[in-house]
Formats: sequence, C-alpha cells, structure tokens
Amino acid sequence: MRMLVRQRCHAALAGVVTLATAAVLTVSATAPAAAADTWNEVGSDRADPLAESQGLTSVEVPAGSPNRYTGVGTIPAGVYARGWNHVGDPDASYNGYYVEPYQADGGTAKMFRVQAPGGAWSEYVHTLGSGEALNNSWVAISPSGSWMVNGEYGTMTRFLVFPTPGVNPSTSPSANLPQASTITLDHAVRDVQGCDFVTSTRLLCSSDDPAGTLFGITKPLLQVDLSAEPNGTANVTGHVTALRQLPLRSGCTGTFETEGIDYDRRTGTLRVIVISPGFCVLTDSKTYKFTKS
Repeated sequence: MRMLVRQRCHAALAGVVTLATAAVLTVSATAPAAAADTWNEVGSDRADPLAESQGLTSVEVPAGSPNRYTGVGTIPAGVYARGWNHVGDPDASYNGYYVEPYQADGGTAKMFRVQAPGGAWSEYVHTLGSGEALNNSWVAISPSGSWMVNGEYGTMTRFLVFPTPGVNPSTSPSANLPQASTITLDHAVRDVQGCDFVTSTRLLCSSDDPAGTLFGITKPLLQVDLSAEPNGTANVTGHVTALRQLPLRSGCTGTFETEGIDYDRRTGTLRVIVISPGFCVLTDSKTYKFTKS
C-alpha cells in the first residue's frame, strides 16, 4: 500500500497542493460480463483523510461496538517511532479480536497489532519469507476466526494465509508469526488495498489498479471465490471476478486512491474508502456504501 495519502494530506494541510479544476470528474467503464453479483451504491460518508484514509472494519463483539478505521493519524506515536510507519486495512474476528497490519519503509519483517476483546494490545511480527513483498496492505479474518488472509501490493497471483494472531492458540507475541498456507489465484490482481470475507469461501476486495489492463476497468471491486475455507494446513485456489468499477467522483481532477473494504454481515452492507485527488483529499474523500441485488 502506497504512501500517497499521507503525502497528500501533509501537502494539503501545508497549503502547497493547488486546488484542481472544480468540475466534477466522472469516470465510467463497462464491467466484465462475467460479474456474478451486482453491488449497487446506496450512499456515502465523508472519509476523514487523517483518521479514515487506509481502512475500516465493523466490529460485532461486544454488541454495539462502533466501526473502526485506520489512517495516517491513527498510528500510535510509540509504534511509529519504532519504524512501523504505515498501517493498512484492518479486520475484526467474530469473537471480537481486532487486527491492524503494519509495515516499515525497509527491513525483513511486517507486524500485526492486535487488540483483545478485553482491550489489551499485543504485537505479532512475521519475518518475510523468500520472495515475499514487504507490503502489509490488509488482513481478512476467516469466519472460523483461526485463520487470517493477508495481501501484498503490486501485481500478484496469490494471497497469504496466517494463523490469526491472538485467536489461534498456536500464536504468541514472543514468537515469529509463520505463514501457514497460500491462496493461488486463477487471475492476476493488482494493488489490492483490502479484502473481507462475505462467506467462508468468498472474499470481496478493493483494487487500486490504475491501469485497467487486467479486467478492462480501473479501480475494480473484485470477488474471489475460494475452493475451500482457508485452514492453514493446505493451499486453496481462488477464482477472481471483476464486479464493477468503484466510484471515482470528486471536485478535483487527478489520481484517486482506492483503500480498505468492509462487509458487515449483520446488515449486508459493503463499504469501500476512495480517497480524492489533490487538495480534495481533505474535502470530498468518501466511504461508499453498497448493497447486493
């Protein structure tokens, strides 16, 4: 996951980013015919560029818990000081464990910061395997809770599976968090910024793909159907479908950035963060809401 949001927020707040053309930019494209489901936009909320610019998740336990967000301004000072200066799209297990993915500018590891239902925080570090990218863009906890899917940035044909830190009894903050298995995708994906489980074998993912050469559209909403629920003991495969282009609307022209995604199974609502270009990162970045028809 890139640092563009942090850089644009800082630049805009300092007044060095110029306001772009005021005309609203509308981008349209034809979605692939293979789309299995139709997700219709039903509303949006302003996304705070500091506190809601990277990711989001709904929390089921305890009942009545508010939605949680990550952004450039939510990284604790002590965590940032130790080099973990980028947070990605988080997730929460159905029993109330909350996990944030972190990366540093360099090094050979990535970190997962976990809050238990009682409120205590702990950190789990994963040493990168051979060929593994440093990026720690997102996490998606399986419905069973014991396994967590994780994504790298760039053009990829796989997702990684880890034991869910804090939930899976095999994990410990004092030990390396090992990769358990792999999801092999049947179609390459690019710049995935977040995924969330809709069922035990289906993920919805937000892609920041700027090129549009993989599916015929830029910034697609992707569906990944798995051959089995990840269990950490065997690799599974994933069938990738592009469902639609995510909304790209702003009072500024320029490059949008698609960020994290959340599916709230209690309401059937899908939410995706899209950050606006230029100075409009401060004014009209949105968390878009969708329901399925």
